[in-house]
Amino acid sequence: MALFGTDGIRGLANRDLTVELALDLAVAAAHVLVESSSNKDHRPTAIVGQDSRASGEFLEAAVVAGLTSAGINVYRVGVLPTPAIAFLVAESKADLGVMISASHNPMPDNGIKLFSRGGGKLDDVIEARIEARMGEEWLRPTGRGVGRVINDESAKERYLQHLQASVSTPLAGITVVVDCANGASSFVAPEALRRAGAKVIAIANTPDGWNINDGVGSTHLSHLRSAVLEHGADLGIAHDGDADRCLAIDATGAEVDGDHILSILAKSFKSRGMLKGNTVVGTVMSNLGFMHSMKDAGIDVITTAVGDRYVLETMLEKDYALGGEQSGHVIMRNYANTGDGILTALQLIQEVVRSGKTLAELAASMVRFPQVLINVKDVAKEKLDGSAVIAAAVKKAQDELGSNGRVLLRGSGTEALVRVMVEAQSDNIATNIAQQLADVVKGELG
Repeated sequence: MALFGTDGIRGLANRDLTVELALDLAVAAAHVLVESSSNKDHRPTAIVGQDSRASGEFLEAAVVAGLTSAGINVYRVGVLPTPAIAFLVAESKADLGVMISASHNPMPDNGIKLFSRGGGKLDDVIEARIEARMGEEWLRPTGRGVGRVINDESAKERYLQHLQASVSTPLAGITVVVDCANGASSFVAPEALRRAGAKVIAIANTPDGWNINDGVGSTHLSHLRSAVLEHGADLGIAHDGDADRCLAIDATGAEVDGDHILSILAKSFKSRGMLKGNTVVGTVMSNLGFMHSMKDAGIDVITTAVGDRYVLETMLEKDYALGGEQSGHVIMRNYANTGDGILTALQLIQEVVRSGKTLAELAASMVRFPQVLINVKDVAKEKLDGSAVIAAAVKKAQDELGSNGRVLLRGSGTEALVRVMVEAQSDNIATNIAQQLADVVKGELG
């Protein structure tokens, strides 16, 4: 079974993701890094950050120990968002970035994400090379050959300045509630929005190591909705634990998901001559309503597999400027080569100010098809594509829906489950078909 999923390594901290595994991974990554360096006289450097989970403390210690024992100089930046690590790697010309986070997962989980030179996520080939090197015998450096640890106190401010540089329209007159999920955005998102000119009400911004994603953040929007309505705010922004996602709530309390945000930004980019190739990149999970909205706006859509890394790969290959996912990962290559939830929030609110419209009015240009997603747990997801019974059930469902809906089944990249997604003209139709397919999946793969 592959160690890396669609977004690094994740698991239950101290059970699946252990100190020993983190240490071994760091050493293997260092070896691959050194061997691939074109400058053998250069001592490689790495940026290491984490979200606010308590387990991140011992995992960070293991990663730092592994890298420095293999001769890498490590810059520790503490608790910062995942996109901050990507930015800092590119800005400092570091050779490697390591983010210790399980993103939107519950607190007991944790994960390790690796970034290559330039701040992009490692491709599958490099991940496979690193995994193959784990556990091997190696000659350990001594004396001046070992790496050093530098606590980078300026990293947060440099990231904030990077965010501020993306703001061309001040957010004066806007009141925004930002839900930091008691995660990595707690220390930067409110400040970034204030510097941009908004009046900011921050919630879930007091992480204690245990409360990350606990009933708050982008996967639990009710807390944010209540705060927006209570304060009469213009809108609300929700991040996940490592702040690479952004979802929103409009002033009426309605959810504005990643497809809506991507639709709004795509039209804005097109109107300002920033949408390269007149194309936006989505995924197979992008809502049919998004597809229709883009067609009506005269914008082409290319879809990829689920995962922001696959969105970015297509964007880089074709030189597109904008792409993203329904979950709130949005990549704007004019500003960054990774999804950045705080950057997305700034650009979204700027469009509210520029257009003179409310967020509800902007979001109304995309009518979302009812979508039902059922996670079928504890199944052999690797057997999904080989099941003729499941394939027949999917074909029957798609034939029934016709052009007014669609069906998608896929194995999770991070968990032992199969996701069953159905879109249709009504919730009842989508729910019934999704449940029928979920039952088939459980019966065949359970």
